[in-house]
Amino acid sequence: MESMNISLPEPLKHFVDGQISTGRYSSASEYIRELIRADERRKAEEELEAKLLEGLSGAESGLTRADWSAIRKEALAKVEARKKSR
Repeated sequence: MESMNISLPEPLKHFVDGQISTGRYSSASEYIRELIRADERRKAEEELEAKLLEGLSGAESGLTRADWSAIRKEALAKVEARKKSR
């Protein structure tokens, strides 16, 4: 694992220390990693929402029976893969 040093103003350091003292996080590193993961999820959700809005504003196109069959097959394969990975 790579190491990174950050500098925080005193009020932010006290806030981080307070988060650790609640027992939810074992270290400042763990707290920062969780913040970064949450930011990654937020950005992914924003990207998905933008793509959905783009799709909604685009021209409509119908799905054929073959399209639905392919979608179903792919979904079932993903479900099976998840079951096997557990």
